[in-house]
Amino acid sequence: MKPVDDIFIGAFQAHRKDGTLFHHDSKKAHELFQISLISAVLEGVYDGDITYRELAQHGDFGVGTFNNLDGEMAAIDGKFYQIKSDGSVHPVDPAMKTPFACVLFFDPTVEFALEELTDFKQFEEALDRAVPTKNLFYALRVDGYFEYVKVRVVPRQEKPYRPMLEVVKEQPVFELKDKQGTLLGFRFPDYTQGINVPGYHLHFIDDKRETGGHVLDFRMRSVDVKIDITPDLHMEVPEREDFGSAELGKDNAESIRKVEK
Repeated sequence: MKPVDDIFIGAFQAHRKDGTLFHHDSKKAHELFQISLISAVLEGVYDGDITYRELAQHGDFGVGTFNNLDGEMAAIDGKFYQIKSDGSVHPVDPAMKTPFACVLFFDPTVEFALEELTDFKQFEEALDRAVPTKNLFYALRVDGYFEYVKVRVVPRQEKPYRPMLEVVKEQPVFELKDKQGTLLGFRFPDYTQGINVPGYHLHFIDDKRETGGHVLDFRMRSVDVKIDITPDLHMEVPEREDFGSAELGKDNAESIRKVEK
């Protein structure tokens, strides 16, 4: 994908060749902004109407996907990246659209370091000690050395769309080793079942911006952890026929577990 050179007028900065989109002058720090529901994605609602140009008004940090379920999105330092199913990383065209994403203007309120070798379970335990409750929303950024990261990247889909549980059976899985990079994403409370992923939803992108994906497992050491704690969630759902007809009220806890892990 070629970088886009469009310049946008008004309260936004230009889209740059380094992948930066733009930020809004009236940004609201710490508010999570979410497009659609994870339950809709599970049901095969893979198209949305919001562009990344619009999404960037609401955050400079976050995770998500693209129309047609075309890979994983990682937003960091105002730069939005698309991680394709071959594991490659590309700057996002602001005109691209998303069916599901969660972003905020990252402003950490808790910071600490982890020097020893730390796996996913140990990281969860460290986070539990660092934050006051499991019932708020947490944006997480971890920078440093990753001995091992297991990631997957969903492949682009064509209509008629299949449910997510069928798609992930064919998803490419990569095992990355000895990478400097960033783990980023969110921890949502258990009561958000169906709205987002209860627990951790994390993506990884390396410092060279060459590879990454949705995180399944990891081991890391000598990392800096930053956490943005917030009670605020603003959510918008699409006014589309496929969303309107989707079965979104059923218990999907087991489906989410299979898709995310």
